[in-house]
Amino acid sequence: MLLQRLALCSRIPLDSQRHVCRLLIRPLTQAPQGRVHGSSFAHRGELRQAKRIVVKLGSAVVTRGDECGLALGRLASIVEQVAMLQNQGREMMIVTSGAVAFGKQRLRHEILLSQSVRQALHSGHNQLKDMSLPVLEARACAAAGQSGLMALYEAMFTQYSTCTAQILVTNLDFHDDQKRQNLNSTLQELLRMNIVPIINTNDAVVPPPEPNSDLQGVISIKDNDSLAARLAVEMKADLLIALSDVEGLYNSPPGTDDAKLIDIFYPGDQQSITYGTKSRVGIGGMEAKVKAALWALQGGTSVVIANGTHPKVTGHVITDIVEGKKVGTFFSEIKPAGPTVEQQTEMARNSGRTLASLHPDQRSEIICHLAELLTERKEEILAANKMDMDLAVNAGHLPPAMLKRLSLSPAKLNSLAIGLRQIAVAAQDSVGRVLRRTRVAPSLELEQITVPIGVLLVIFEARPDCLPQVSALAIASGNALLLKGGKEAANTNRVLHQLTQEALSMHGVREAVQLVSTREEVEDLCRLDKVIDLIIPRGSSQLVKYIQRAAKGIPVLGHSEGICHVYVDADASIDKVIKIVRDSKCDYPAACNAMETLLIHRDILRTPLFDQIIDMLRTERVKIHAGPRFASYLTFSPSEAKSLRTEYGDLECCMEVVDSMHEAVDHIHKYGSSHTDVIVTENEDTAEQFLQQLDSACVFWNASSRFADGYRFGLGAEVGISTARIHARGPVGLEGLLTTKWVLRGDGHTVADFSEHGTMKYLHENLPIGQPLAGQRDSN
Repeated sequence: MLLQRLALCSRIPLDSQRHVCRLLIRPLTQAPQGRVHGSSFAHRGELRQAKRIVVKLGSAVVTRGDECGLALGRLASIVEQVAMLQNQGREMMIVTSGAVAFGKQRLRHEILLSQSVRQALHSGHNQLKDMSLPVLEARACAAAGQSGLMALYEAMFTQYSTCTAQILVTNLDFHDDQKRQNLNSTLQELLRMNIVPIINTNDAVVPPPEPNSDLQGVISIKDNDSLAARLAVEMKADLLIALSDVEGLYNSPPGTDDAKLIDIFYPGDQQSITYGTKSRVGIGGMEAKVKAALWALQGGTSVVIANGTHPKVTGHVITDIVEGKKVGTFFSEIKPAGPTVEQQTEMARNSGRTLASLHPDQRSEIICHLAELLTERKEEILAANKMDMDLAVNAGHLPPAMLKRLSLSPAKLNSLAIGLRQIAVAAQDSVGRVLRRTRVAPSLELEQITVPIGVLLVIFEARPDCLPQVSALAIASGNALLLKGGKEAANTNRVLHQLTQEALSMHGVREAVQLVSTREEVEDLCRLDKVIDLIIPRGSSQLVKYIQRAAKGIPVLGHSEGICHVYVDADASIDKVIKIVRDSKCDYPAACNAMETLLIHRDILRTPLFDQIIDMLRTERVKIHAGPRFASYLTFSPSEAKSLRTEYGDLECCMEVVDSMHEAVDHIHKYGSSHTDVIVTENEDTAEQFLQQLDSACVFWNASSRFADGYRFGLGAEVGISTARIHARGPVGLEGLLTTKWVLRGDGHTVADFSEHGTMKYLHENLPIGQPLAGQRDSN
């Protein structure tokens, strides 16, 4: 199908193509704002500003696995991305390989056809199986494939109303000043006319590369890597994207045990790299790519080396790079003063293992010391918080609810310190607690004990009080912690993190808690599945949903919505209903445990209780949205709810009518978010059925939904509320940050005999947990 479309597109008359080109010529003022050429971009995020971009397609990218012919599907997706960027107003250039492979396919076909005809004439068809192909010379293949390769590019780009032009160059074209000026002028004119130049070395005539033939300060054109680098610098390109068949640059050959992908490569890091062999096709290799990239970087062009062959990323690899996402290896001249996020994670993991091995008293001491620092250094904390508040108020982009979360006060710090001391007490009996003890055989004793999860990534918005809370829970549970806070609280977070590390230093585990302060995108952090074990987002439902979508292979603990219900039963007490509904909705409407839907039993309508509920909500200035059934009972109803599955997060709520407790349960299961749901009734049997039948993380009887909180549950603090059904659920405190492992102690003489006779020898005798086994120390 693709080939048919390409064949059809290639039949567009030349005059029509020229007409399209003239229509697409645009003034440069419509292009994205570029920069003054001379220095490369310092950070990936700045790549969005790239206006002039060179895309280099290596031989392994454009050719098939058999090295004869082109990978059409892969090439089509690359063309689509280049055309899209071109139509955004950028100036795109392609340096391509593939002529030799295309020509080899064509010549092989011609040779086989010629041989088959000759043999059919002389020997008959029975000899066809003995045909052999001669070795095809690369220059001849290039000569035969160049025209076909260009025709293919033209047909593909025509689908996106984009014109192309072919330019063949050799090393001499760059060494001769007049030829170089002519080349520059031609390319400038093509770019001005919104045409994509497609450049390749003229392999039909180019001589073999001479070793060490680079002129002083000038890279020699030995392959398409050096051609792309030379062209990018000559044309003052902002970005060079070199696509190959590897993810990027590794510190050692890919596939070896210790090979790690390098996210950012700096010119001074060459000595730390061990290069492997070249790719299956092409004349370059990773060493040639790095040399070309560094030369381009020195000339003021940013460089990214990435994989253009992976089927899952090829369709968006170029656009991802231009959007600043963490793809491949980014070459930068500016080395940050601090460690990379990967290095921070490694430091946290190593220090976290030491933290987990500390005595419980030592972990408690760290938390208590942090609580003391919060009150002793409160002036320093509040001064930093005032800076953040002033910046946020002047910017004017934070809503009042977020400003309230951002603000700290002496009372808030004292409350935080009290919560931390509660966590310190709980830390005495957390890591290493024996949950189960079994004697499997006379000399085999098995234990299940609690252990830390590993490395936690907590992402939180403008709520600096989250930092010491989560840090204390991580310390108590022996987990390493990576924190990513909102930029609105940058100054406050920096001071609180310094105090946290000061407390950790008392037992030599300072690096166990790390604050990510680099220009790291949240989406990039969520891809670190090899070093992060659990992600905990703290913030709005939009943030949680975004993290859940972005996480690649890492579990996310949290809830995306807090659609909490309060059901008022026919047997409810008037006083309890008013108090519970008021507190659930009006105490803190932006909280995730605030009531969003009020369900009323049908028998309560047109009763004094119903009137009092409406009067109270009006007094509290709560806007009511009527559900479809409630609206049908009223002559003049409030505005009808657009959806029964809405988290308002403000002084608004939905009101709906149900016939029974069972109907209320069905409604909550259909429209709720499994967060927190409440029944108000004096009928114990009805309440017990509600508590048993409703499948939510928190289910309350005659209590406000606002009680769904780790502090109120006596957890000291919480890392969030989970609506998941695996692992922790509801307010997640210290227990939710632990997992278990099995420990088996034997004498070395008992073997694992799974035969029918052997199984009978196992006892499976449960032993008391509260005391250590004979001859061993209890893990606590």
